[in-house]
Amino acid sequence: MRSMDKIKETPSAEFQTAQEAIAWIVGRMEKLGMKPGLQRMQMLMEKLGHPERRLKFIHVAGTNGKGSTCAYLSSVLQACGYDVGTFTSPYLEKYTNRIQVNGADIPDDVLLRLVNEMKPIVDEIAETEVGPPTMFEISTALAIMHFGKVAYPDYVVWETGLGGRLDSTNIVNPVVTIITNVGHDHMEILGDTLELVAADKAGIIKAGVPVITAVEPHEVWSVIDQTAKAKKATLYSLGGQFNFTNVTSELDSQTFDFSGPFRNINGVPITLNGEHQLKNAAVAVMTLEVLRQYYACIVDDEDLFKGLKETRWPGRLEMVSREPRILLDGAHNPEGAATLAAALQSVYTYHKLHMMVGMLKTKNHTGYLRHILPLVDTLIITEPDFHKKGDASMLAEIARELLSEMNREVDIIVERDWKRALETLTSRTEQDDLAVVSGTLYLISDVRSWITYQTDSEKGW
Repeated sequence: MRSMDKIKETPSAEFQTAQEAIAWIVGRMEKLGMKPGLQRMQMLMEKLGHPERRLKFIHVAGTNGKGSTCAYLSSVLQACGYDVGTFTSPYLEKYTNRIQVNGADIPDDVLLRLVNEMKPIVDEIAETEVGPPTMFEISTALAIMHFGKVAYPDYVVWETGLGGRLDSTNIVNPVVTIITNVGHDHMEILGDTLELVAADKAGIIKAGVPVITAVEPHEVWSVIDQTAKAKKATLYSLGGQFNFTNVTSELDSQTFDFSGPFRNINGVPITLNGEHQLKNAAVAVMTLEVLRQYYACIVDDEDLFKGLKETRWPGRLEMVSREPRILLDGAHNPEGAATLAAALQSVYTYHKLHMMVGMLKTKNHTGYLRHILPLVDTLIITEPDFHKKGDASMLAEIARELLSEMNREVDIIVERDWKRALETLTSRTEQDDLAVVSGTLYLISDVRSWITYQTDSEKGW
């Protein structure tokens, strides 16, 4: 009977391989783009039997620092012996990177089975007034299915895609909420002031669920504060309820003292570079303290230190080559560029700095370049292999205007083909120089795969 059942089932399966299923999902980005709103997600969850209700989510929003904070949390919780699901975006090498349990991608056979289970429901919803679910919505639902129907991790570290309030990840009711910071990004969608962007990100705050944040300045923080008060959610703010003091900073090794409402922890170690990583780690530690205090999460200091030290976050101040030295950093907005510039001035030594940049057309290029141009000797402007790529010539024009204002001369090279641009960057970087590839993660993804594996990546949202 079993073999007969298999014969009957096979024709009804929409997809025969994981690659076919992934192609169907990512192909929707070109056709449908992004459609903010939660109606389609609500229908998906209802028809799937609400698997999200079985899980403990740590929901993370913010302009920058989301990925690093998620990486710290996942690493520490695993070091403590918990099984941890993670959902992050965009992915750096292949689609399955975005859905992981204990650092392992969702297996192809599981992905295939779950997508085949979801496909008829997606088609059904597409026929209703809410319209077809998007690529990101299906990816979010796939992650929830994997965690809630197959893997059952103890915690799910759950990163927003864009904003918060109408982001498809906002379908969950978390045990704790994090808003790392608020900056100039996606303003064409989220709103044209930092307060509006903050209000959108504050949309993930749920009634009675604790909130941890490092948001500043005050007028932006007050948006988070007001939302938390309205939802009766306890707010833990950096500089308010918790703080950190930098103790030592060397390349690939930093320590800080943490002070919080429940206890102080001295000599907390991390290996990620840049002062901003101390802030991200402090946010992660405060989150873990809340989990310890209110949810009986067992976090021994030994495991906390081990998890923080072992945290890796590809594509962010990542040295992917030693000869020549090539640093990758996915800074793509003014705040990210300021953080990168600070690290280049305080962490790294070099004779000359050569930078290769590729951006999406929607970003704040002027704000980004203002931070970068004072430091570079060579600026190679390229274009990411992505449909929303920014025009290299236009970016070069902005750079020239800014350099004129700064009364500074920099060698600017426009090379639209990123592989040729990378060859130029590599050939210019001598032994004591430093090469940096920065900009959109779609470019970082390609360059990282090419340098590390000599293959193209399957990047995407």
